[in-house]
Amino acid sequence: MTQILDNISLQPFNSFGIHALAKHFCKVTSLNEMQELLEWNKTNNHPLLVLGGGSNVLFTKDYDGLVLQNALKGIELVNEDNEYYFVKAMAGENWHQFVSHCVQQQYQGIENMSLIPGNIGASPMQNIGAYGVEIKDVFESLEAIQISDGSIVSFDNKACGFGYRESVFKHQLRNQFIILSVVVRLRKTPIFNISYGNIEQELMNMNVKQLTIQSIADAVIRIRQRKLPDPTKIGNAGSFFKNPIIPTVLYDELKKAYASIPGFAVQNGSHTKVPAAWLIEQTGWKGFRAGDAGCYPLQPLVLVNYGHATGLEIFNLSTQIIEKVKIEFGIELEREVNIY
Repeated sequence: MTQILDNISLQPFNSFGIHALAKHFCKVTSLNEMQELLEWNKTNNHPLLVLGGGSNVLFTKDYDGLVLQNALKGIELVNEDNEYYFVKAMAGENWHQFVSHCVQQQYQGIENMSLIPGNIGASPMQNIGAYGVEIKDVFESLEAIQISDGSIVSFDNKACGFGYRESVFKHQLRNQFIILSVVVRLRKTPIFNISYGNIEQELMNMNVKQLTIQSIADAVIRIRQRKLPDPTKIGNAGSFFKNPIIPTVLYDELKKAYASIPGFAVQNGSHTKVPAAWLIEQTGWKGFRAGDAGCYPLQPLVLVNYGHATGLEIFNLSTQIIEKVKIEFGIELEREVNIY
C-alpha cells in the first residue's frame, strides 16, 4: 500500500500558501492505491479530504483527518465523430496544461478557460468557467469512485446537475465520491466565443487578423496575467467570491440608486448577474491590506496572502467584505472557495 505520512504541513499543497497540518497525508497515483487507501480508512474511520491542485481551498485550522492528494495522470483521445473529439483527462492533470494540450492539438472549446488554476478533478465539481464558457458546455462524462464501497460510477452531463459554480458533488453527493477522470467533447470546426470580457479588444491589441484557437488562448492568458496574481508569488485561490445572481426587479431598483452598477441578464432575463468585484470596490475594499491578508488591488474579487497571513485572517477579511456589501447593497456575497 502507498505510504501514509503523519503531521504533514499542507503549505506546499494549497495555492494560498497557508500553513496547516494534516494528521495523515497520502499521495495517490493509481486507482489501485486509491482503493487500498479507502479500504484502510474504512477501518480507521478518519475524516477524509481530497485535494487536487489545492487552488480552491482555505485552511483556517489544522486538518484532523486524512488528506488524500489525487495525483492520477494521463490524457488520451478516446473517441471522435464527424463533429467532435472526445478527450479524457485523469483527475490529477493540471487544468491549464490540459487546455494547452488541446489547443496544440486543434481541439476547440476550452481555450477561453486557459490559465484557470487547479486540476481536472475539480473542474466538474465547481463547474469552472471563464470568459463566457463553462465546463458544462463541453462536458461529456466522468468516472468517480464511491468512497463507501470503492465502486466506479459514471456520470453524464445531466447527472452532474451543473449550475453556476455548482454541481451535485458540492451538495447532494458532497464527500461521497472522488472524481477519477473527465471526458470533454471538443469541436473539429471551431465556433469561437470572443464576446465576453475584453477578449475582442485584446485580440485587436495583439493585431490578430485571423482568429485561431491559439490566438484566443493567448489573449485570455495575457488578460489573466495582467489582472490576477501569480499564486507562486502571491498566495491566492483566484476568485474568492461568486458573482451574485439577483432578481432583475432588485437589480432595476439598485440601478436607480447606483447608475453605474453593471449587470448581465441570465435565466431568460428574470435574473441579473452582478460582478462581485464591482460591489467590493464600491465598498472600499480594493487594495485593502491588514497584516499579510489583503484584497488584490488589480482585482478585488481575489483575496491574497502576502506572505504570512493565517487562513483565519483571510477568512475574517472575507466576512468583513460580505457584511459591508450586504449593508450597502442588500446583496449577500457567497464564497467560491472551500473553507476548512
